[in-house]
Amino acid sequence: MGADHPRILVVDDEMQIRRFLRISLTSQGYVVSEAETGGLGLLMAMSDKPDLVLLDLGLPDIDGQEVLRTIRDQSDIPVVVVSVRASENEKVACLDAGANDYITKPFGIQELLARVRAVLRQRRIVNEVDISRRLQAGELIIDLETRRVTLSSHPIKLTPKEYAVLTMLAEHPGRVITQTQLLKQIWGPVHVADTHYLRIVISKLRHKLGDSSDNPLIIQTEPGVGYRLSNV
Repeated sequence: MGADHPRILVVDDEMQIRRFLRISLTSQGYVVSEAETGGLGLLMAMSDKPDLVLLDLGLPDIDGQEVLRTIRDQSDIPVVVVSVRASENEKVACLDAGANDYITKPFGIQELLARVRAVLRQRRIVNEVDISRRLQAGELIIDLETRRVTLSSHPIKLTPKEYAVLTMLAEHPGRVITQTQLLKQIWGPVHVADTHYLRIVISKLRHKLGDSSDNPLIIQTEPGVGYRLSNV
């Protein structure tokens, strides 16, 4: 990924939306390409290999979820869904299918730009993790070799499940990880409905990290969907 000029592909059939996103993104230094159909979007995603795809779901030829699944089958290019579909089920389905984030239309451009920055930052961290063998979100550091966790240089003692949940969130800072993804990977497929296990671990993690249970700033809840780790 070019550090100075990340490339973003916008896949949306509405010309006004594409124009608005192109103007907003180019003003921040991004290089923007556009596709008005799912088929063209897939072709450009595979041939141009952009740093990030902004994907609408309501495309005229192929449903956006199918576009997402096809991209994810062939590539790890980050995908942020931008859609009028606002149901929790739709969000969960897209995130479980591999979307890095989900933004509902209409949206504030500052929120979208912040989400874009977070996903691109996450991409850099993932690319660097094999070299550094540590994860970092702000003052939170997880050393993957020693399994040592520190916050503002203070060691945090975690149980194996707490460590696993925190590590999975830290691997994707700023991205919503669904309850299903966390439960399936950490507890196993037979426990995907046991959301109370996850709620207990999240509660204990917040306590150990000094995070507020009423207004958490470190581990944030996306109601009905999952959790995201902020850059504390």
